[in-house]
Amino acid sequence: MKTFTVTQLASVTAAIDARDRQLRDELRAELVQSGVEKYIDLAGSVHDLGDEAVASELIDMENALIQRHVRELREIEITRARLAEGKVDECLDCGDEIGFKRLLANPVAVRCIECQGRLEKTHAHEATPSM
Repeated sequence: MKTFTVTQLASVTAAIDARDRQLRDELRAELVQSGVEKYIDLAGSVHDLGDEAVASELIDMENALIQRHVRELREIEITRARLAEGKVDECLDCGDEIGFKRLLANPVAVRCIECQGRLEKTHAHEATPSM
């Protein structure tokens, strides 16, 4: 496996830190907004089945977005551990390089492009969460 230069490691670390800050800001904003917009505010004081359905869907979407942010924050922590171990550029599946450019674009990537593509094709039939 190729070793990153000090500059490349600093760039990957900066990308991880930037994504971490962005996610935390988005998560904070979502949590504040979800506290302000209660179900009753969304559904209105006169309950109509259509209004309730829309309110429920909006709350589900907010919850899904919050869960996605939390999941990615966990991935960032795993990436920081991989960085500390010197394995941030090692594909979990084949052991080859993930690549500097790929890690800059997606700091939490744990697979090389080939293995990620294979994983997505293999698991494409699985149900994906819908909003």
